[in-house]
Amino acid sequence: MAVIQAPQSHVKLLARLMRAEAEGDGQMGMLLVGNVGVNRVLGNCLDFEGIRNLQQMVFQSPGGFEAVQRPYFYQPARQQDIRLARKVIQGQRYEPARRALWFFRPSGACPPTWFNQNNSGRYKSHCFYIPISSDCPAVYKY
Repeated sequence: MAVIQAPQSHVKLLARLMRAEAEGDGQMGMLLVGNVGVNRVLGNCLDFEGIRNLQQMVFQSPGGFEAVQRPYFYQPARQQDIRLARKVIQGQRYEPARRALWFFRPSGACPPTWFNQNNSGRYKSHCFYIPISSDCPAVYKY
């Protein structure tokens, strides 16, 4: 059962975002970016209050993703990417992004905190950051 409702157009949008942000980190990197996206919809907290669906999450401004400003993002979603997007929409979560709301690609080591959020780990080129549970309880529900 899906943890968020998503019409096919939103699934494809998430798939495109996952590919544009993390294709270089392989399928797991893409799944981790997908976890962050789903968490932002589920969380309804901090920078993501009022985000109710994947389309709002992808195009949030300010606070959205750099990838949407690049032509690469606007390529059609591939079937393999759509399959990965469906996994995270169905609730599959992976460390270190299980509860993450942010990620970024540093030039060196991951800072222990980023904008007052704690580092939950690194996967290849991206560092992931989680909110305090009391700030975003919905991200910690499952």
